[in-house]
Amino acid sequence: MPDDAKRKAARQAVRAAQKQFERESDAAQRARRKAFARAQSEGLSLREIAEEVGLHRSRIAQIIHGK
Repeated sequence: MPDDAKRKAARQAVRAAQKQFERESDAAQRARRKAFARAQSEGLSLREIAEEVGLHRSRIAQIIHGK
């Protein structure tokens, strides 16, 4: 029985960690998309944004368009 309780607690901890990761990842992706779009609207080209973050300009376009 004690092993079952430990396993149940471990399963709950894993689920909680995954949910937290997903929440934080979603928030980070939204913030990045917003920052890239703002930079573009303020005059930076896709190429300039890409150079700043080390991604290809086509990936920057995909991020801005939510892909």
